[in-house]
Amino acid sequence: MKNQQQVQQEYQQLEKQLEIKRPLLKNCIKAFFVGGTICLIGQAVTYFYIYFFNFTEQSAGNPTVATMVFFSMLLTGFGIYDRIGQFSGAGSAVPVTGFGNAVISAAIEHRTEGFVLGVGGNMFKLAGSVILFGVFSAFVIAIIKTILIKWGVI
Repeated sequence: MKNQQQVQQEYQQLEKQLEIKRPLLKNCIKAFFVGGTICLIGQAVTYFYIYFFNFTEQSAGNPTVATMVFFSMLLTGFGIYDRIGQFSGAGSAVPVTGFGNAVISAAIEHRTEGFVLGVGGNMFKLAGSVILFGVFSAFVIAIIKTILIKWGVI
């Protein structure tokens, strides 16, 4: 029994020696700047809708999100967003553009199976849970807000 524990300890030491050290700080900085750049572009799109289409800051949010998701889907289709994701990691996955990338990536991957069973059946496998929990969370928050308004708390 002691011999097995010694072998396990030796293996763990060997594993630590051979493990490739990840540049954590460098990865965080890349994710920060790429994610920030995506958000900067989103803010520019918001100002575009405000300036050219007379949206208010509140009403420009929905078309901005739709535009950013469209951009990410377009870039994913051309293979550009995947390279951005490889470079920045979570920096490209966390903004709403990561959602668009997840949806269109599944569609592209299964396009050979046909539009209905391939694209339609697999497009929302990953994104479906995001949509489900997003809608459910919004529903719960709306009920809580309605109750609080009825009680006069807000």
